[in-house]
Amino acid sequence: MINGSPRANGNTFTALTEVKKALEKGGIEVEIINVGNKAIRGCVACGGCAKAGKCVFDDKVNEAAEKFKDCDGLVIGSPVYFANAAGTLVSFLDRLFMSAKFDKTMKVGACVCVARRGGITATFDQLNKYFTISGMPVVSSNYWNGVHGAAPGESREDEEGLTTMRTLGNNMAFLIKAIAEYKEKNGLPEKEPPVKTNFIR
Repeated sequence: MINGSPRANGNTFTALTEVKKALEKGGIEVEIINVGNKAIRGCVACGGCAKAGKCVFDDKVNEAAEKFKDCDGLVIGSPVYFANAAGTLVSFLDRLFMSAKFDKTMKVGACVCVARRGGITATFDQLNKYFTISGMPVVSSNYWNGVHGAAPGESREDEEGLTTMRTLGNNMAFLIKAIAEYKEKNGLPEKEPPVKTNFIR
């Protein structure tokens, strides 16, 4: 789990914790990594990761990439800023998904968005794009994965949002175990060789 909030123990952490409890109840081992309060620069498009197999900036991104490689699923949590994910988190994710060259197919993905009032669905769409370009199934809940709260602790009063988080955790645990069981018997889906088409002629 990636906590993209600069407040390590704020409302995003509260939402992630509800998902975490449900995952653990379902037998899934979970770790939360805080990145929102770290000095993480954006990708500079140097291409160095293609040669080195990791990002040339050796920070929290490379540390998380090692865990990402071995895990079965990833949950990304973010506060909503201007109807988008937190900037530090976006820098982290851009570099993580670009530099981590291992196959992410069938690793399960989910995101959690926390807002005072609006912008959750825009952020939800933004974060899910990291999964859908990577062959990662996206976990759904009983509503879009959002919790509301402004001041630290307010999200605990959003019972509907917290129910959505617990449902998300239950669904994710189910999907992780179902994919693992199928993969053990049948392997991963067949892949075609990659084709790159640029639309400038």
